[in-house]
Amino acid sequence: MEFYLLLISFFLVALIYSSVGFGGGSSYLALMAQPFFGLLPETIRPAALLCNIVVVTGGVIIFYRDGKLSWKEIWPFLVASVPMAMVGGFWKLSDSTFFVLLGFTLLLAAIFLWIKPVAGNGKSMNITSQVTVGGGIGLLSGLVSIGGGIFLSPVLHLINWAEAKKISALASAFILVNSVGGLIGQFASGTHHVEWAFIFPLLLAVLVGGQIGSRLGSKTINSIYIRRITAVLIFVAALNILKDHL
Repeated sequence: MEFYLLLISFFLVALIYSSVGFGGGSSYLALMAQPFFGLLPETIRPAALLCNIVVVTGGVIIFYRDGKLSWKEIWPFLVASVPMAMVGGFWKLSDSTFFVLLGFTLLLAAIFLWIKPVAGNGKSMNITSQVTVGGGIGLLSGLVSIGGGIFLSPVLHLINWAEAKKISALASAFILVNSVGGLIGQFASGTHHVEWAFIFPLLLAVLVGGQIGSRLGSKTINSIYIRRITAVLIFVAALNILKDHL
């Protein structure tokens, strides 16, 4: 019964997150890290990243076809994020350290999700700033196995980096490459393995949810309310994780 609940939750998370250009990694982790599932980091981390990849790949293709994704504009964010995500994925953390870091990261993610995307003051970012921001988020992404778009997107909205659709497109591409980088690091460390009997049904659930969400987009779904409801749920899940591991 618990696994069926997880399947339904993953489907809904993928549908909601993909509508705004995210992969859902923070919520997948929040769900799987709950103590009553009894899952270990070596199972949780690759599962979250694989689900991310399945969800955002469709979104990246759609954004590229719509002309919202320009590699000339986004490469500075990606050039350092991928190797740093690999470093984070390779980094061997104890179970306790992972869950504590995950708990605090989810608290931060909840805050970023709550922030309403609004036009900022129009400040541009130079290449050095873009590389630095991308690398820092990439390292955190690799350590806790999220894509990082949930942190990058609000920053870009606040400085009015581009229109909302272009920011969502960058977030999708950022999540995709960081998730791949994190997986490479995890497998290179030899400490993680993919339990396909557990993960494959979850991948099917997020594939369906992600395809629906990518096509609906924010025009159909009022994203701000959904983001804030999700933020509250992630916040509660993070407190539950920290309560058991601090």
